Amino acid sequence: MSNLKISQYCHIKDNEAFVNGKLIFEDIKSTNLKAFSKSLYRAIKSSYSKFFKMDDISRLGFLAAELLLKDADLSTVVSDDVSVVLSNSESTLVTDQKHQDTIADYKNFFPSPSIFVYTLPNIMIGEISIRHKLQGENAFFIVENFNAELIANHINNLFLENKSKVFIGGWVNQSRWNYEAFLYLTSDVGLIDHNALEINYLYNNMNEI
Repeated sequence: MSNLKISQYCHIKDNEAFVNGKLIFEDIKSTNLKAFSKSLYRAIKSSYSKFFKMDDISRLGFLAAELLLKDADLSTVVSDDVSVVLSNSESTLVTDQKHQDTIADYKNFFPSPSIFVYTLPNIMIGEISIRHKLQGENAFFIVENFNAELIANHINNLFLENKSKVFIGGWVNQSRWNYEAFLYLTSDVGLIDHNALEINYLYNNMNEI
């Protein structure tokens, strides 16, 4: 068993953003992820020009990481010691469909490299890592539903094998109908034990802590 603790967590869903169980932003007027992500980006006064070039799910993961790490001090942590382990059920299906639309008609064939580059979920981790200068291990799992045990076990194993000391774990998912991001930060500092039971509780009770 590892001695990892959860120190920060955030949740973005249904046009609301929570950090450590507290509602920090909502926008009831936004009708889709694209609109909400732009609204949240402006609200938190983020400044990163590449944000507007990302696909929607990468923006979602990027914003969740911005919220998660806003008050986290990683200045004393070596970049190789910070790993990212994420998951979802849809991979990049929404972006995949956009890419398919560009190649479906052979008479109007216009594949876009700017869309195609985001047809791998690991690109989201790449965007987060570049933004925050993270160079540790990373993994992305495609599972039917959020699986806290899978994420916790993988992170705990990396920690016990001395692969990393600080981890970002969670779930970032987008379908045609909804979107959700849940990220948490774990290291040897924090108040919440890093195990599947605690992670599931945080995930299922985002505004009740």
